[in-house]
Amino acid sequence: MDFMTTEDKAKIEQRLAELKANRVKVSEKIAEARDHGDLKENAEYHAMREQQGLEEAEIRRLEERLANAHLADDVEKPDDMVFLGSVVRLKDTDDGSEDLYKLVGQASGNFDADEIEVTATSPMGEALMKSRVGETVKVDLPRGTKRFEVVEIV
Repeated sequence: MDFMTTEDKAKIEQRLAELKANRVKVSEKIAEARDHGDLKENAEYHAMREQQGLEEAEIRRLEERLANAHLADDVEKPDDMVFLGSVVRLKDTDDGSEDLYKLVGQASGNFDADEIEVTATSPMGEALMKSRVGETVKVDLPRGTKRFEVVEIV
């Protein structure tokens, strides 16, 4: 079971559409490279075949994710509970610093956002999942255990 937000699902569907649209272009490039002659020493042909294989594997992976997806937006949850898609303000109990964290199904790779993305399968994400405002969560990180207080759900 793969929980994701509606936004995550839309991104996956967009990526899947791009990959499927690129199939024709890759096939055409393979045909062009094949026309250049000897396939044993044709680096362009082998590179395009490899790209085709990688893209087809990615298409299968994304289709499987979508088939097993459960939208977090459809799940009934209390307003004060952290769940997928929630943006929470956490206070580090050691130094008192506060940061915004967003619990996501899959990281977008956007490091310019106002909040720090945390995947639901990471140690931080697992600790945050289903926590409530006012609770202190314990996170086992590679550098040791940290404790955070859930200040608010934004």
